[in-house]
Amino acid sequence: MKHFLLVGLLIFLQNAFTQNIAKPFLPDIISQFPNVRDIAISPDGNEIMFSAQSVMGNLSAIISVKKNGDIWSNPKVASFSGQHFDLEPFFSHHGLKLYFVSTRPLDSNSSEAKDFDIWYVERSTIEGHWSEPKNLGSPINTEHGEFYPSIAENGNFYFTRDNSTLGSKDDLYVSEFINDTYTEPKALPDTVNSEGYEYNAFIAPDESYILFGTYNRKDGFGSGDLYISYNSENGWTEAKNLGNTINTNKMDYCPFVKGNTLYYTSKQDGTQTKFDTALSIEQLSQEFNKHNNGSSRLYQISADTIIK
Repeated sequence: MKHFLLVGLLIFLQNAFTQNIAKPFLPDIISQFPNVRDIAISPDGNEIMFSAQSVMGNLSAIISVKKNGDIWSNPKVASFSGQHFDLEPFFSHHGLKLYFVSTRPLDSNSSEAKDFDIWYVERSTIEGHWSEPKNLGSPINTEHGEFYPSIAENGNFYFTRDNSTLGSKDDLYVSEFINDTYTEPKALPDTVNSEGYEYNAFIAPDESYILFGTYNRKDGFGSGDLYISYNSENGWTEAKNLGNTINTNKMDYCPFVKGNTLYYTSKQDGTQTKFDTALSIEQLSQEFNKHNNGSSRLYQISADTIIK
């Protein structure tokens, strides 16, 4: 059985390096947590933040790892996280500000959780310490839930809002950054948004495309899928499914692009259930703990043939 598993692993790795298929990202670090979702990579590429969550998803904290040479550090809870429900970090383009989502109360003396808002922390240098969290405020934060910040190089602020009063579910919004001020957010057009769920948008730095998650669209592969829309002369193009190289019949979400690599979260399940002989406890544990075991995990894939 060990020989069988080893041969399978070698075939997978050979295919991963010769074909454009998704590969596990930071598996040794990610495997330390029940579930991991979303990812933010600093502009210099030497710092990564992601959300680690409990089995049921009711506990969430932002985790930081830093690169020293070619080695990633042991994971640590970010200095501003660990007490409240925090997730979905995003670095500013100079790396001195980090946006994230939290249900923490507006008043530090209160223990009552708020709806989801976008917050931020700042630092004076790349190696400096993060400040205390600050609520981004209006016009982006409202009495509704706001999620998943993503910012273009010109400062335009893209995010998800859950406004049930509009008759739709989660939608994608943009607040333009004009004269150092965020304008009233506007929902993206129906070539992107629908009556269903649109969420977790990553905007290209030059706003040439937007990647986002959807749920159970007719042309989807089941559960959550990733889609792309391009910013054309006539506005945002009709959103297109990224295909089965990335999307599975499980939840695929939380895109992030750095260089020519697409990072994303997936709950894909490659658990093997049929065997020729009984498994040992070691083999059973290996199957339970493989990267694609149905838990929320991070993956990476070349974006060259996906984003055109």
